[in-house]
This record gives sequence, C-alpha cells and structure tokens, in this order.
Amino acid sequence: MKILALSTAEPGCSLAVMDGDQLVCETYWQSRLTHSRRLLPMIASFFPDRAGFAVSDLDGILAARGPGSFTGLRIGISAVMGIGFAVSRPVAGVSSLDGIAFRFAHADLPVCAMMDARRSQVYCAVYWFDKGRLKRKTPETVCPPDQAVSMTQTPHALFAGSGARVYDKIIRSHTSGHASLTHQEMHHISAAGLIRSALMSGPDFFKNPENTLIPTYIRQG
Repeated sequence: MKILALSTAEPGCSLAVMDGDQLVCETYWQSRLTHSRRLLPMIASFFPDRAGFAVSDLDGILAARGPGSFTGLRIGISAVMGIGFAVSRPVAGVSSLDGIAFRFAHADLPVCAMMDARRSQVYCAVYWFDKGRLKRKTPETVCPPDQAVSMTQTPHALFAGSGARVYDKIIRSHTSGHASLTHQEMHHISAAGLIRSALMSGPDFFKNPENTLIPTYIRQG
C-alpha cells in the first residue's frame, strides 16, 4: 500500500511517502513561509521523481487531524481532501500526537507526546509500546505540563514534541532528572509516524469511520 501523509499542525511542515512498511521519502521544512505557500510545492517535488511513482498510484492519503494550529490543520486537511478527490483515493486523519509518539515505538519507556498549546499548557497523551506495537494510550487532553508529566505514572519516561522542548525544565524538575528527552531535531510531528500509526491499525484503516478526516482541536478557541 502506497501512502502519502502530511502534517501542518505546527509551524513546521512534514511530508512522507511509504510503500508498505518501507519509507520511500520524507521531508521536513520550517521557515517563515506559511503552509499555504509551501505545502503544494513540497508535494509536487515528491511526485514522480522522489517517490518513483505518480500521485495517481497512491492507495491513500493521510493528514494530521489535530490537535494543533487551527489554521494549519485546515490547510493540511483541505490539501489532502483536494488531492484525494482529484485522484479518487481515500483520505483519513491521524492524531498529531501519534506522529510524535510512533517515532519511538521501540522505546522501553512510556512515551509522553507533548505539543505546545500556549497559555502554559500542552496537548498530550502517553503511549506504552511493546516491541513496536502499541499496547495502551491515554485519552488525549490539554493540561499544564506538570500534569502531563504525572500522566506517565513514573519519572522514567520519554518526553517528545514541541511541548517537551518548551517545558523541559519543568519535566526535569518534576522527574528529579530521571526523564529522557529527545534531541531537538526529533521533536516535530513526523509524517512517517502518522503512516506507521495508521498501518498498525490494520488494513481497514481508511474505511473506519473513526478515522474520518475532520479536525480535532481538543481545546476550542
């Protein structure tokens, strides 16, 4: 199954193409340009040269559906729906937090995916993996960073995402320095992570009504 995924949930834009479980190409771009100006040229640069096949050869298209920037999510979702309509391919949405957490699916620690929600809050969920398979995930929520830390139920957890970058001092303080934080370049939402989350859900992912491509903001306003 050939899948294109993208995330415009935060200032950086991530795109990836996978063929089955093989990553074909992935790119991440953060600049002063808005998503509306850079997204379509980024997609055009993938096909056919980098991907090795045409957009019409895709089997499905994914977008990060939230949480995240209201405007950013609308741009990404609109682009995916437009492409899906143009090439008659199914589209679906994946949690933005999955795009962070599934990069660390082989971690032996609980993975706390945290996105900066401003107002001294984070969007977050905690994931427990076993040899790359998701075993459990908390409900997604928006809360103060110290509350997100307590959701891991242990000071020995892995923290990733823009929220972990912004509130790293709070994380270290509330875990007495036992927390593991990812490198700066690993905090963004990975489009490949979105695809891996979808693939783990099974072959009927695009048919499942729970994966409808509608934005999930968590916090309104």
